Amino acid sequence: IRLKFLNDTEEVAMARPEDTVGVLKSKYFPGQESQMKLIYRGQLLQDQARTLRSLRITDNCVIHCHRSRGSTTATPTPPDPVPAVPTAPGLPLGGGTLMVPTVMVVLALGWYFRINYRQLFTAPATVSLIGVTVLVTFLAFGLY
Repeated sequence: IRLKFLNDTEEVAMARPEDTVGVLKSKYFPGQESQMKLIYRGQLLQDQARTLRSLRITDNCVIHCHRSRGSTTATPTPPDPVPAVPTAPGLPLGGGTLMVPTVMVVLALGWYFRINYRQLFTAPATVSLIGVTVLVTFLAFGLY
């Protein structure tokens, strides 16, 4: 089996068809088993008990290897030279996280002003507000 890494280096792994994914990880990545992600034919090999034969991995197959940054004591990572912005623990906020609530608030304000100040809204403005509301509703339900 060929193990291919993200930097395009390859390593040849000697394995038997009855070996499991867990055995392969422990044999070639000792101490880093929890960090290593193995991908074969676009599928993440998560089940450590599956055999290579059951996954149809044969001679000269390529398994892509990715080392994730998990918590381990094997290799400590050096601290980043640029200090990160402190965030509240357990609250990973990014730009995409707040996008849906922001759009919902803007739409709610648009409908509030449409209902209370209807003399300011023309027919095309009302139709546009309805169209944007329908579009955002479909997108929100499609994503979640």
